[in-house]
Amino acid sequence: MKKILFMMMITAILLSCQSTKYTAPPVVQDVPQDQGQTYWWNNTVFYELFVRSFYDSDGDGIGDLQGIIEKLDYLNDGNPDTDTDLGITGIWLMPVCESPSYHGYDVTDYRKIEEDYGTNADFIELMNQCHARGIKVIVDFVMNHTSSDNPWFVNSQDENSSYRNWYIWSDNNPGTSGPWGQQVWHNSPSSSYYYGLFWGGMPDLNYREPAVKNEMFDIAKFWLNDMDVDGFRCDAVKYIFEDGTQLENTPETYSFWQDFHNLYKGENSDAMAVGEAWDNSNIIESYTGDKFDFCFEFNLANSILQSVNSGISSNIEMKMEDVKNLYPYHQYGTFLTNHDQNRVMDDFIGNEDKAKLAASIYLTLPGVPFLYYGEEIGMRGQKPDENIRRPMQWDNSSNAGFSSATPWNSVNSNFRTYNVASESDDANSILNQYKKIISLRNTHQALTIGTYQPLHSSKDNVFTFLRQYNDDIILVCANLNSTAQNAVNVTVSKTNIESGEYQVVDLENKSKKNINIGSNGNFALTINSIDKRKLEIYKLVKM
Repeated sequence: MKKILFMMMITAILLSCQSTKYTAPPVVQDVPQDQGQTYWWNNTVFYELFVRSFYDSDGDGIGDLQGIIEKLDYLNDGNPDTDTDLGITGIWLMPVCESPSYHGYDVTDYRKIEEDYGTNADFIELMNQCHARGIKVIVDFVMNHTSSDNPWFVNSQDENSSYRNWYIWSDNNPGTSGPWGQQVWHNSPSSSYYYGLFWGGMPDLNYREPAVKNEMFDIAKFWLNDMDVDGFRCDAVKYIFEDGTQLENTPETYSFWQDFHNLYKGENSDAMAVGEAWDNSNIIESYTGDKFDFCFEFNLANSILQSVNSGISSNIEMKMEDVKNLYPYHQYGTFLTNHDQNRVMDDFIGNEDKAKLAASIYLTLPGVPFLYYGEEIGMRGQKPDENIRRPMQWDNSSNAGFSSATPWNSVNSNFRTYNVASESDDANSILNQYKKIISLRNTHQALTIGTYQPLHSSKDNVFTFLRQYNDDIILVCANLNSTAQNAVNVTVSKTNIESGEYQVVDLENKSKKNINIGSNGNFALTINSIDKRKLEIYKLVKM
């Protein structure tokens, strides 16, 4: 018996080793990507901002709109000749409408700013200040559900109310569960049941009632026209319509978002909407085009984190090839983590080199990049959600410089080291790495709207790719390994680069070397050494 158990253990160990063994990705043909259509958002780096936690201007312990205005120069001072600001060119404001909760995803009044944050006039002042700096602003639009305190829902509990059909009611509990096994039918004081996918405090709206759709579309017009926003981040887009036990991705849901797309484009052809369709890439892609301008690419984010953690490039190489072939040209949102996920520094167990490398990778890849507030200074945070949304760490003074009063939630314990003031003076900080890469992205069209082409590296742990827009040619090499890599050979058999002699200029240390580009745009380049967990960016300049 012991012998059998021993053999079973050996077999398990061998299988485990096989499951983690490096598998080379499929060989990618050297076919240059064709240039496609891009839009203003492709030239934008967005900053996801939680108002409650950003900066408190009035000393009540809660962040507010005037606090954002006071700190706008940190995000973008409006002067392209300075390099002290972060350099973002877009802001995604998490929910700002009136709500009984700290997070705001359960709205009671879609046309009124949450009083903790200020007034509608404060919001318009913020829009004016942002637009004067060239910053676009989109707002979280929560269309799937409201708060159970919303007057619409309160009135709907009366069976004779004109609001009864604004929500989904049942005399009996249908007993069905949600996509992750959660309770979705909730008992009301009237002993009937209502549908709420996320929890009882967030009843789902019933879009089979025409008045609901009309009202929510009018609210979209209000934000575009009266509040002057540039677009929307739409929450939980998969769940608008249910069809029996099919609770997500129904045909009616797709049709609804097509109508919404027509609505906001009809109000402003430059308006943008990005969807949160948290699913595999094929489902995410199905919401792009005639529904949303683009959606967040969750699988790509995971692949970047996995490759940086493992030190092997195959995850990101294969996922980028998938993404490149799946979506319209560069129409997907890139990020590392957001307000629903553990923070990057926790994923990397506090490893600064990994955090800087992951940031550098996604900010040099195609797509529309989003940066969650505080990631640029290495804030920590793990579930529950309140701990991922703690106050911004501005300096090492009391309450991390967020507020003169006790904050609504305690600050992170690492604020004395990881804060804006301390890191601004440290050339090697996470903050200054973000500033440097964002500045390069803003400076080079190749990194915003240029084509993407993977290159062949002689090292499995070095991820290399080419970005090109006309004669702006950028080569990126990322060493994912924990040790320096020497004599890295980078080759490609065909590109869109014109043949001839070129200088390869390291954009960080300005060192140069010459290479010859062949008749097919082919070249071979040897990089003498790349430091551990380092991303290097080179510009190819024709001589």
